[in-house]
Amino acid sequence: MSGLNHKCIALLGTRKIDEQINIIRQLGGSAVHRPAQGTVFFDSSFIGSEVKEIINGHFEWAIFTTGIGFEKLFEVAAEMGLEAALQAALEKMNIAIRGYKSANALKKRGLVPIVRDDDGSISGLLREMHDHDLKDKTVAVQLYGDPAVELINWLKGQQADFKEIIPYEHIPPQKEVLDQIMNEILTSKVDAVGFTSIQQVRFLFNYAVENNQDGELLHAFENHVLALPVGKVTGKALQERGVTRMIIPEDERIGSALMTLNKYYKETVTK
Repeated sequence: MSGLNHKCIALLGTRKIDEQINIIRQLGGSAVHRPAQGTVFFDSSFIGSEVKEIINGHFEWAIFTTGIGFEKLFEVAAEMGLEAALQAALEKMNIAIRGYKSANALKKRGLVPIVRDDDGSISGLLREMHDHDLKDKTVAVQLYGDPAVELINWLKGQQADFKEIIPYEHIPPQKEVLDQIMNEILTSKVDAVGFTSIQQVRFLFNYAVENNQDGELLHAFENHVLALPVGKVTGKALQERGVTRMIIPEDERIGSALMTLNKYYKETVTK
């Protein structure tokens, strides 16, 4: 018997949704898709000058915090006919990264970072940077539209000469979507909620606060709806909002998260 029999899982992400729904169905469950984040990508008119600065050797270091942000820089470079030039420039630079998606994106380009986080987080990246002195070093920092206070404060403390490069930003989801998922959580129409980013956590809980439902939302997660963050970073964002009851997969992939959820329910039923 599959663990997800008669279980409904809400998926808040935007990528590989069909694949996730198929996994859930194979495990006996059902799914609803409630995209809780939007993304706006910027083109050469926004970040073309920053791409040229990288190509022209303005920076000694590059820090990439997301794989999709790294890939977007190459899309913009290709738009300007400078893809090969960006590749050549990055091959000469010191590169630090956060996250397995960033690592995979670099690997596809044949680029090897000299620093990588130890746990998928900015804190993990900074721990691994301890042997590197960035004082007066020029640094390009790829961000994604949300504050990266810890990273920026660290660079300031290092007295680095850094510049933020933002290839995209997350925008709030439609109010109707947030209304729907809030209702489904509060009335136990869903059994678990899959979070794949800290932005989804932020948008959902901010909406709850705006509507004076944050207490009800926390009560739901603590009693009858399981939070299913894709990894430690998203899990930490939930913890900061007061959620303590959650399942985090060891392998930080959404497929692994669903299999871990399935195992949890199977073990719960058999106890």
